[in-house]
Amino acid sequence: MKDVTIHPTACVDDGAQVGAGSKVWHFCHVMPQAVIGERCNLGQNVFVANHVRIGDGVKIQNNVSVYEGVTLEDDVFCGPSMVFTNDLNPRAAFPKGPAGYAKTLVKRGCTIGANATIVCGITLGAHAFIGAGSVVTQDVPDYAIVYGVPARVHGWMCACGQTLSFKGEQAVCACGRRYRQIGRVIALEEEP
Repeated sequence: MKDVTIHPTACVDDGAQVGAGSKVWHFCHVMPQAVIGERCNLGQNVFVANHVRIGDGVKIQNNVSVYEGVTLEDDVFCGPSMVFTNDLNPRAAFPKGPAGYAKTLVKRGCTIGANATIVCGITLGAHAFIGAGSVVTQDVPDYAIVYGVPARVHGWMCACGQTLSFKGEQAVCACGRRYRQIGRVIALEEEP
């Protein structure tokens, strides 16, 4: 693996793919059929299961397990000790195996705060912002700010991380991006 940093205490199994410029830090374990993109950073004690796909530029902070059935698109941020699940009704005596795992998609640019729990089988929208400690039980729209137990939409956020204030159907961020709101759908209309 060219231009990849792997700490001596990390275990990257044969067959795992780790993209150029990525860093795998202390006590991580990357399973053999995992695919990690370029310029990713896996903090201490991160686990990446078989068949997981992680895009480019993803940052996974300490103590996060990315279980089979989870896909992270480019530029996703996973805060410290946040939790993914992959089984809606787990039973130790009746394991389902990979065919029974629910799929979770985390779209490009999404941020998941520290200690948040993501219940499997949902999609977290592009550039959505999940507040620390939230329990997310349903799909999250693009650009939504959600928090709470269970998490609910409390506002909207630009791709750059600034809160959006809509006047009618329009919002213009300080960074110059322009958005349109139609019901519960936010669309980027113009880049700076």
